[in-house]
Amino acid sequence: MAALALPALLLLGCAGDQSVLLPPQQASDGEIAPRVSTIQRASESEHQRLLAAFGGEYRAPRARALLDEVVQRLSKAGEGRIGTYEITILNSPAVNAFALPNGRLYVTRGLLALANDTSEIASVLAHEIGHVTAQHAVERAERELESALVSQVVSQVLNDPQQGAAVKAVSKLSLAKFSRQQELDADQISVRTIARAGYDPYGAGRFLAALGRNTAFRNSGQNQTADDKRLDMLSSHPQTPERIAAVTASARQIGAPGLGERDAGRWLAAIDGIAYGDESRDGVVRGRRYVNSALRIGFTAPEGFSLEAARDMVIGLSANGAQALRFDSVTLKPDQTLESYVAAGWIEGVETSAIEPLEIAGQPGVIAVGKGTDWIFRLAAVQAGNRVYRFILAAKGGADPERPMRALLSGFRVLSPEEAQAVRPVTVRIVTAAAGDTPATMAARMPEQERAQELFMVLNGIERGGALVPGQRYKIVAE
Repeated sequence: MAALALPALLLLGCAGDQSVLLPPQQASDGEIAPRVSTIQRASESEHQRLLAAFGGEYRAPRARALLDEVVQRLSKAGEGRIGTYEITILNSPAVNAFALPNGRLYVTRGLLALANDTSEIASVLAHEIGHVTAQHAVERAERELESALVSQVVSQVLNDPQQGAAVKAVSKLSLAKFSRQQELDADQISVRTIARAGYDPYGAGRFLAALGRNTAFRNSGQNQTADDKRLDMLSSHPQTPERIAAVTASARQIGAPGLGERDAGRWLAAIDGIAYGDESRDGVVRGRRYVNSALRIGFTAPEGFSLEAARDMVIGLSANGAQALRFDSVTLKPDQTLESYVAAGWIEGVETSAIEPLEIAGQPGVIAVGKGTDWIFRLAAVQAGNRVYRFILAAKGGADPERPMRALLSGFRVLSPEEAQAVRPVTVRIVTAAAGDTPATMAARMPEQERAQELFMVLNGIERGGALVPGQRYKIVAE
């Protein structure tokens, strides 16, 4: 996401299993962290573009105050020069954390919901600070420039495109290994730093384990498990088990489990009430249902689809990955009809035909067929005033997805003002377990969530078969 939205940003991304490192657009006049070279500086405009890509800044005063305190402790305990760091909570349900080389730190609200105590969140922030103090962005940028130069020389001087491609592939692999080593280095810095700051050094391993469980949970929602997915040899991050083993070994060198601050109660109190999942302004996903209170529309995806809402669109994927769904909206030009708009085609390289007018939820609409190289498309549009709501349902191979598209359109609805007002965002709520409570009884308090019991266990770091402790506080997500 960041690679597409921020093509000029020099960015280090960690916790969400991705790392984006791109050249900076321009230098900044002010410096927040220790003095850095020109290539490391991030301008205010880059900060603003990052906010725009990840939903803006999320206001959570209690969580922000605790994060500021953690960062201050870490900066004093860090390795190298002590800098001043500024943290921003990003309004995104994704689980991720980033650092700009000038000392700006970013965590998503999705990541905050996954952490279970102060030592876990401290390990994430210490990891990002470690990237900054170790100047990993500069090292990576220099290696990328060197790699590009070598490939260009081989291709042009030797006039051998095949050899040039081979050198380029080897260079890319070398860069990937270099980046994975940076991640392992930052993990080691994190363990040492949180221990010096008085936090439990085993928090790093616990959070990485939580990250692994969350990734497996999301993957299994598409009928995939972590074991089914092949290791991407060009991935910029080591596999999570490798990272867990490394940080756990480092923690054992510091001391036995039980030392340092964890303070789960304080952390849970700080995140009580933060938004979880999609925000209502983007529309909300409830299983296969999507409802947008601002636009006053809703629809239900075909059976077996999982949905994800973004600011300008909704995307969906079938369980077997053979079909994909996209929903968005555009504005018609004053002299344009719905039929002429659809006939013109809005997907590049896809020929539109068999345009059929029909009424959808009392509104004028059309459905059409589109054909690409490897996919068959069903396109549909619903007009409300000058706004057009667009559906694209794509099927790989020769199967025409007409039936699921018509089922999708039959579930399209225009909401009444009362229905729109009734849409409520889902939040993290902290509840106390009573005697007899189990993950199943807690999941029953999360009725709108897919695979609620699995989600409850992921959010609370509970292993399969684990029991709840009466009187202990746990996270649920509910309206």
